[in-house]
Amino acid sequence: MGIITWAVLGLIAGFIAKWIMPRPQPTGILSTMVVGIIGALIGGFIATTLGASDGITGLNIWSIAVAVGGSVVLLWLFAVLFRG
Repeated sequence: MGIITWAVLGLIAGFIAKWIMPRPQPTGILSTMVVGIIGALIGGFIATTLGASDGITGLNIWSIAVAVGGSVVLLWLFAVLFRG
């Protein structure tokens, strides 16, 4: 995948994850994209660890679902670690 694909996937996944987890979070396009990209890496790792043959394969429904799942996990970890 190219940089543009990672950026678009990160933006989509970050936006959906922030919509699912409506807690106070960093806002802005760049932070949303970073949450989505890191979430895609986390989701891909989890998916391959659980036995899925593919983690993140491109800009498709499977990759978006995996990236959103990883982004939700990331936002949940932030909420647990930085309460207050």
